[in-house]
Amino acid sequence: MNKRIIGLTGGIATGKTTVANYLASAYNLPIFDADIYARDAVAVGSPILSAIAQRYGQQILLPDGSLNREKLGAIIFPQTDERHRVESLIHPYVVDRFEQAIAQSPSQTLLLVIPLLFEAQMTDLVTEIWVVRCSELQQLQRLMQRNHLTPEQAQARINSQLSLAEKAARATVVLDNSSTPESLLKEVDVALAMNIQDDLS
Repeated sequence: MNKRIIGLTGGIATGKTTVANYLASAYNLPIFDADIYARDAVAVGSPILSAIAQRYGQQILLPDGSLNREKLGAIIFPQTDERHRVESLIHPYVVDRFEQAIAQSPSQTLLLVIPLLFEAQMTDLVTEIWVVRCSELQQLQRLMQRNHLTPEQAQARINSQLSLAEKAARATVVLDNSSTPESLLKEVDVALAMNIQDDLS
């Protein structure tokens, strides 16, 4: 039997973590997260972090030698070319880690949380795509509150990704997080059960 590999994506601050945590706790699904692999990619002493520091200077490092994400973000989010340059260093590492995790996992159903699933062209890793969406205003407000950003800073991060409408158009399943958490999780239940039944039919 082929593995069922769900790629969970959406815009920044739309609710991906809520969905992933629920699938882990309620269904015991193994969760593999691109953000965790991306952090590993720039761990202290890694060649990727060295390459980033060489380009942007020691200012993007904290005193302990780790990456200062706020400073790097302030440089690359307004500049598409620079953001793509950094992503081109990190994304191959992330793909390699995902491929290892998929091969080694004994589970038949896996969840890959990949915020930049489309942008990083990682759709080949998954068998179906779930997109979490909410209204643009909700997304902006949630991101400002969560990351303590100004409206301009938050909008720059949102603009660095494909629009929610584009992502939803390419999804197997669209999960609406514009209402209550309970409503969102009911949609997750339906999507998981519906697709399992489809697989068995």
